[in-house]
Amino acid sequence: MTSWQNETFFAVGLMSGTSRDGIDAALIETDGIQFVRSIGFSEHIYDKIDRDLIEEACSRAMSKHERSPDLVIEECEERISKLHIQVVADLLGTTGFDSAKLAVIGFHGHTVAHRADLGWTWQIGDAQRLSDELKVTVVSDLRQNDMRNGGQGAPLLPVYHRALFARPNEKAAVLNLGGVANLTFLGPDGDMIAFDCGMANALIDDQMSKSFGLTYDYNGQTAETGAICEETLAQLLEHPFFALPYPKSLDRMDFSIDSVCHLSGVDAVATLTAFSAAAVSKGLGQLPSKVDKLIVTGGGRKNQTLMRMIGESSGHLPTKTEDFGWNGDAIEAQGFAYMAVRRLKSLPITFPGTTGAPTPLIGGIICQPSLQV
Repeated sequence: MTSWQNETFFAVGLMSGTSRDGIDAALIETDGIQFVRSIGFSEHIYDKIDRDLIEEACSRAMSKHERSPDLVIEECEERISKLHIQVVADLLGTTGFDSAKLAVIGFHGHTVAHRADLGWTWQIGDAQRLSDELKVTVVSDLRQNDMRNGGQGAPLLPVYHRALFARPNEKAAVLNLGGVANLTFLGPDGDMIAFDCGMANALIDDQMSKSFGLTYDYNGQTAETGAICEETLAQLLEHPFFALPYPKSLDRMDFSIDSVCHLSGVDAVATLTAFSAAAVSKGLGQLPSKVDKLIVTGGGRKNQTLMRMIGESSGHLPTKTEDFGWNGDAIEAQGFAYMAVRRLKSLPITFPGTTGAPTPLIGGIICQPSLQV
């Protein structure tokens, strides 16, 4: 291994996820291979105006067959970019980290449409603006190269999951419960299998907003008091997505809460929570073998009812990332910092087993700060 491969870099990763709850920012030191040291984490919570704007942008993007100009999407991109710049500044201020030592920012942007079925994906956010205003190299558009070469473009985090959680002689699954749920299978030989397995928080959050004016189900308390409609749950699980072999990926809007509109608010939340759990169980059933550990990251790990239902449905005891010494809120943002460093080193971030790419592929476009005149 060359000295360049051994070299570590300080990197910030940014994530605005499908839950539309806010922006996560993480500062790490990493070699982009096995070494990862967490330095700091911060988050910005979207207000209702921002959430509504993002929802409208996503709705417009999903109605298209390709990227095309749209004033609402452009307005959302402007807003998203400004907020990401502020979040990085806040993170560096909070940690007292010298920005001159920062090598790169991994900027995912916000996904307004992911149409793997049509071969395109759309993440908004002005990477060049981030680079210019923060005076730091930025890596963005991490999904595009994979999709151009026939991959699903998602999920991207498995390579980071491997760095954190892979163990010799163990089979583990990392379950990310964001807006969408995805699984990463980590074999003892370092092989990875990954795919989206269903909804996680997205539909639950939508129903909580509609029925109760709340952004999420705190600790799963609403789901715990509701009754699961088994007939509706069975109908949801008949969706053809669940029978597809991996690799496979979802957009947040591939499912909706219309399927539970005939139920009371609490029963709808309970049924949607059971749907998320059952989808995880189906996903685990598609893995090549039973796993020794089920490690859960993402906001859904805080939903006690969802976690209980996953355990009951799958027969696996879900374990939070905190039990392994890692902040489950920060994993995705850290992952994009890690992948940005891999881009600087020309190391792949997607693989045949994770996205269906034909070969391991490098991902991301590098933006350098414009020269100041």
